[in-house]
Amino acid sequence: MAEIGAARSEAERTLEAAIVQVEAWAGRRMSYHPVSGGISNTNFRVVVDGEPHAYFVKIPGRGTEMFIDRKAARAASLQAETMAVGPRTFDYLDHLDIEVSEFLGDRRPSTHRDCIDRAFRAGVVQIYRRFHEAPPLPLTKTVFDMIDEHYAQVEELGGHWPADHAWLYRQYQEARAALEASGLDLVPCFNDPMPGNFLVGADNSIKLIDFEYASNNERLYDLAIWSGEHFFPESVEQEIIEDYFGHYDKSLHARFIVHKALADIKWSTWAMVQNRMSTLDFDFYKYGIWKHMRARSIIHDPRWPLFLKAL
Repeated sequence: MAEIGAARSEAERTLEAAIVQVEAWAGRRMSYHPVSGGISNTNFRVVVDGEPHAYFVKIPGRGTEMFIDRKAARAASLQAETMAVGPRTFDYLDHLDIEVSEFLGDRRPSTHRDCIDRAFRAGVVQIYRRFHEAPPLPLTKTVFDMIDEHYAQVEELGGHWPADHAWLYRQYQEARAALEASGLDLVPCFNDPMPGNFLVGADNSIKLIDFEYASNNERLYDLAIWSGEHFFPESVEQEIIEDYFGHYDKSLHARFIVHKALADIKWSTWAMVQNRMSTLDFDFYKYGIWKHMRARSIIHDPRWPLFLKAL
């Protein structure tokens, strides 16, 4: 743990300058340590003498204001806290757009191995259902809004386009038209199912963290992007649909698969924005190219036209 005054990086200097402004911590000894795993921001565990728990403090990454609405993220975090889906949050540094929450030291980040267990997957499905059933969030941002936003940003920044960008864009437009024609089912969505955003307790209970990308969005997108993140086979996707809706339906599965392709297009394009803007030590170009490849693999499936018709 580093003490105040020991900062060596820009993020650490920003952290120190911020936490000394917290009135509730004034005059107390504070120390901090980086928390690994994030690819948007720099995160820290902060220990304050006399406090019963540590704090999780998030320093926004360079350029993230281009696609993260911090006030909307704060509202989503508060809603999750109220529902006991997320950790306790604090408004200490809201004026700096710096997120502060309770560090859940008695929980561990989930891994892909956890999701091999059907009981664990069922628990995740239930926590998704709870979040989806909450009142609407102040921000409505569909996957279409996200893709359009990132396309414009890549264009503005002179970022990388794949050689078949025009083809991918046409596939996106066709999928969007089919989904919009069928009607959108908008609910509060988490939108960011990296394994580390699911914290597991000793009793196998689950809490969500990191609501920066949360918004009102298409219900099945939230489940589809989770499946894509964990490489679930279609047999597991069938179980997820059955667990969530109480029955399996082929048209729901078609919608699910279309959203998986859109999720990869969204995050591949996001990665090309980050490749131009971020200062984090992460290979965003490689990540984006890989996401582009997986989107193609879904769209090239001979069943793709049938999926679009089934919507």
